[in-house]
Amino acid sequence: MCYAVPGKVVEVKGDIGVVDFGNGVRREVILAMVDAGVGDYVLVHAGYAIRVLDEKSALEMLRAIEEAMSLAED
Repeated sequence: MCYAVPGKVVEVKGDIGVVDFGNGVRREVILAMVDAGVGDYVLVHAGYAIRVLDEKSALEMLRAIEEAMSLAED
């Protein structure tokens, strides 16, 4: 199964962005497939931003992921 995770772009260097996924996790992500800038939320799969998200949708997804992970720990 494949999945994508939302994160916030905090830095852009050409086609590479630094994306903050929360909890201190930041990764370089390829932004070539989307038109994203600092402050945008992107959906990331396999190191590539595949879609720009609005903040509300991104935060809802992050909450759902956190909830699913907490249920898996029980």
